[in-house]
Amino acid sequence: MTTTNFADLGVPSALVSILEKQGITTPTPIQAATLPDSLAGRDILGRGRTGSGKTLAFVLPMLARLAESGQRRQSKRPRALILAPTRELATQIDEALAPFAEVLGMRSRTVFGGVGQNPQVTAIGKGVDIVVACPGRLEDLMSQGHVNLDSIEITILDEADHMADLGFLPVVKRILDKTPRGSQRMLFSATLDGAINQIVKRYLEQPVTHEADSAQSPVAKMTHHVLHIRANDHLPVLTDLVAAPGRKVVFTRTKHRAKKMARQLNSAGVPAVELHGNLSQGARTRTMDAFHSGTAQTLVATDIAARGIHVDDVSLVIHADPPVEHKAYLHRSGRTARAGAEGTVVT
Repeated sequence: MTTTNFADLGVPSALVSILEKQGITTPTPIQAATLPDSLAGRDILGRGRTGSGKTLAFVLPMLARLAESGQRRQSKRPRALILAPTRELATQIDEALAPFAEVLGMRSRTVFGGVGQNPQVTAIGKGVDIVVACPGRLEDLMSQGHVNLDSIEITILDEADHMADLGFLPVVKRILDKTPRGSQRMLFSATLDGAINQIVKRYLEQPVTHEADSAQSPVAKMTHHVLHIRANDHLPVLTDLVAAPGRKVVFTRTKHRAKKMARQLNSAGVPAVELHGNLSQGARTRTMDAFHSGTAQTLVATDIAARGIHVDDVSLVIHADPPVEHKAYLHRSGRTARAGAEGTVVT
């Protein structure tokens, strides 16, 4: 049996050559499963954990179809919309699509809060093909008349379950109501409970459902450990664990705990950075840059960071505070053992 490649699945050669430059030649299961349907313009319901390669599973067909339809970009009227729950994920998606959009001569723009709106308004006013947005700021710009969705050809909802957790679904519905009926829509989510199902029923037409390693299946190469320790041994044990080589993510229950723990680790001589909802966008970006570059190999984070943050080679995830519910455990733990690598999880 021959392995399918991207060209066989129908991805245009201009995009295949960018994939090859990035060393990506074999589609992941979710890409191989969804691409023939998404390239054909069908609505897609994709179930899969982060780390399954779903960003390219929607970016490639979106760009291929925009290129094929050949509509011109217009002021204030983007042609494609990607909705994401957090600024980090929106930025990450935009960075992933940039080299592919560039080769096709397309422009994209991120739209999210926490930063000034003027650069966003100016870019969209000049005309962009793709907007990658967090729902709150997008609705804000729409209500001010800076963005109009009536020329949208494709809408993508990434991490829909996380949008539900963050209370974004009412806004998401209002946004989707403004996109043309019959335009292509793709929704990706690790879980499909009641709220997500409502969105699927209301906005997707005869969606093709594809599952790639569903949220319930544990990763094969992930080793789980539970350590029973006394309160006053907590910090020494933690310091010991994060002193190991490689990238580590430590999860805490509250922003205050994340801040305190990062400070304690730094005092103990372990370079650590913090990521939580109280940080400004600039601070969040600096944190992720330090973690990506390896100047700090330990990231102390709240659950907001458990979703959709993609950092390669995280070898160890530590639940310093056990998560409140099982879904959070899966999402936090899913920061390691991605894309076939091995990983360890300690609670």
